[in-house]
Amino acid sequence: MRNLTLTVPSAAGAVNILRGIDLDIATGEAVGVVGPSGSGKTSLLMVLAGLERPSSGSVRVAGQELVGQDEDALAALRRRDVGIVFQAFHLISSMTALENVAIPLELAGAADAMDRAEASLRAVGLGHRLTHLPGTLSGGEQQRVALARAFAARPRLLLADEPTGNLDGATGEAVMDLLFGLRAEHGTTLMLITHDLHLAARCDRTISIADGKIVA
Repeated sequence: MRNLTLTVPSAAGAVNILRGIDLDIATGEAVGVVGPSGSGKTSLLMVLAGLERPSSGSVRVAGQELVGQDEDALAALRRRDVGIVFQAFHLISSMTALENVAIPLELAGAADAMDRAEASLRAVGLGHRLTHLPGTLSGGEQQRVALARAFAARPRLLLADEPTGNLDGATGEAVMDLLFGLRAEHGTTLMLITHDLHLAARCDRTISIADGKIVA
């Protein structure tokens, strides 16, 4: 990221959310991003995912410049190179765990989507929950399905936004053990947004954001 800015209009005038972000994340590096609510952490993640367009600056992910790309190109980048795990699980309630994980693989044209989805669910300890609907799974199990979905396509970059925010302490710790284990196994680059300094400390590096700027 180079001189990255994000400004949005409001009734009270323009709001500067990101203000001149310069940041390099190396291949395979795990970076924790911390800061108070409203500091711009999630907006930074959304820009990296191609879900929010910056007002100015440059963003390169996996060697590809995001600024100026159309929606189809950005969607293709996410399918190919970017996995996302949110605090809310964002599972499709009418689909089984297996189908939820397979969907992005099928959209990407993978002929072995179901086999890869099953392998990914088994990797997070849910081989016995393949045919279960999200509503029959615990919160921790739903987040593990979301992890399996994010890793199934073997993304080069994983973006995680408060992935344990809806889980109790013990369950959250177990989910994060899984996340870091999968990340180490696949050599995935990780950006983890969290309010938990203990969790951020598990990353290779921690970045603090305040008022739309990197401050430490």
